[in-house]
Amino acid sequence: MVICLAVASDGTVDPPWGRAHRVAVAAAAGGAITDWEVFDVSWDTLLDTGPEGAHHARVARFLIEHRVDTVLAHHMGGGMAQMLGKMGITVQLGVVGDARQVVVSAAS
Repeated sequence: MVICLAVASDGTVDPPWGRAHRVAVAAAAGGAITDWEVFDVSWDTLLDTGPEGAHHARVARFLIEHRVDTVLAHHMGGGMAQMLGKMGITVQLGVVGDARQVVVSAAS
């Protein structure tokens, strides 16, 4: 399972998914994290740059590049959720707390 979630500098889940500054990509299996990498994606500042649809395309490319199959988020817009669904990515919303613990729980 490859999970992506927005993370704050203190290691907690950052609420805005589509406006995240930093995301973690975690490989997890059997309730344990086997790999954890944090990326400064700057989606917060890049959101309104480029033509319509550029932001969703940017997010989609990142997720495909990192072979993400699950996104955990506090919340996200309907358009983003729809796009992820069309990509076959599982989305779990309402996620809060320590980012690593959230991943462990999702992988259990």
